[in-house]
Amino acid sequence: MVESDEDFTPQEFPHTDTDVIVNEHRDENDGYASDEFGGTLSRRASSIFSINTTPLAPPNATDIQKFTSDEHHFSMMRNLHMADYITMLNGFSGFYSIVSCLRFTLTGKPHYVQRAHFFILLGMCFDFLDGRVARLRNRSSLMGQELDSLADLVSFGVAPAAIAFAIGFQTTFDVMILSFFVLCGLARLARFNVTVAQLPKDSSTGKSKYFEGLPMPTTLALVLGMAYCVRKGFIFDNIPFGIFREDQILEFHPIILVFFIHGCGMISKSLKIPKP
Repeated sequence: MVESDEDFTPQEFPHTDTDVIVNEHRDENDGYASDEFGGTLSRRASSIFSINTTPLAPPNATDIQKFTSDEHHFSMMRNLHMADYITMLNGFSGFYSIVSCLRFTLTGKPHYVQRAHFFILLGMCFDFLDGRVARLRNRSSLMGQELDSLADLVSFGVAPAAIAFAIGFQTTFDVMILSFFVLCGLARLARFNVTVAQLPKDSSTGKSKYFEGLPMPTTLALVLGMAYCVRKGFIFDNIPFGIFREDQILEFHPIILVFFIHGCGMISKSLKIPKP
């Protein structure tokens, strides 16, 4: 879910024996629009290309019981929803991008690092699709938000940093900046999971009004920049702007500061980006 920031808003809800359950097999991020006055749930029309991003209803007591019950084997896998599996494909794409970077460092063959860029783009597609599939099926997932954050960290945090290292940002200071970048992404996602319920909401849609700090998928801009450098041969000794303090203490590539600035943008509290 593109940042998942808005696909699922945690809410407090009562768990009673009289909870209305429309479908015992409510799938992930399957949302139902609640009739405020009638107390019934109605299915909401949607499509995979819908621009409707109204938050889905939270999981109910039955969903929680299924995850905590020891009645069946493989209970976690049995209770994952379609959108959860798509989110995990996002995580797979990020991991495969990292593996492709390792192959590039071992062989020096540029098609491996190009493949790393491709799999991050593929991860972005899955990140977009999981929220759409959730709305298509009108269901909310108990694990959806947490899965999405972890997958985003791999695909849009660790994988871009691995590509940067593989193409030549390998000095000690470079690696410290890349570590800072990844940790900023980690902190940004953790903050979102904690504070999403407190962010100001749009009265008509129930969505948060803005992104607090740069969303994780914006690191795609860095990936596209590195893809351009690889295509033009601007890697290793040919990295733009060269290396500062070469062969001295704290040598680094000045362009690595783009990762530092982006990391600061992700954890910024004052940077508020209006949502479309």
